Amino acid sequence: MSEYIFLFDLDSTISKKEILPTISMRIGKLEKMRELTEATMRGEIPFRTSFLNRVKILTPVNVSEVNALVAEIPLNEAISQFIRENRERCYVLTGNLDVWISGLMRKIGMDQHVYCSKAEVREDRITQVISVVDKELMAKQFVQPLVVIGDGDNDSGMAKYADIAIGFGGVRNIAPSLLRNIDYAFYDDIRCAEFLKSLL
Repeated sequence: MSEYIFLFDLDSTISKKEILPTISMRIGKLEKMRELTEATMRGEIPFRTSFLNRVKILTPVNVSEVNALVAEIPLNEAISQFIRENRERCYVLTGNLDVWISGLMRKIGMDQHVYCSKAEVREDRITQVISVVDKELMAKQFVQPLVVIGDGDNDSGMAKYADIAIGFGGVRNIAPSLLRNIDYAFYDDIRCAEFLKSLL
């Protein structure tokens, strides 16, 4: 049997916080960002629409500043350690922008193993979003058996194509749509990482 490939969501799966709300807190836009994030997690707003609206909230902030802040966001250490130790078989699938998360991806050794949304930048500001990642479409491209780990509504599509789908509720509640498509749910990153190791 082929070895499993592990596909990880970023926000509240690898990270201990939602990235965009954390950044929006720095510029006094937390409430609006939280409303959009929560509605998206529940599946009330399409991810693409919500994401573009959330990017607009953060466009006044320099890209370099956001990247530096994101690189310091606390991580679920047991899950992050699993990724570092098995990076050749791990990939990150996130709607977050490449220009915001590149520092964090280097930190966990995933800079060559990440699929994310992309933006154009001029003079340290985002001028336009070029593409918004489709997690379900990306998951379908893999030909080896998949283990998918996530927590939100936009993870449910890729979970459908997984050989093993895992919901991680250690930071926030697992989205109802994802709960319907998973094989296992974990609410502690150490137990989640132990299970992942058992699949190696």
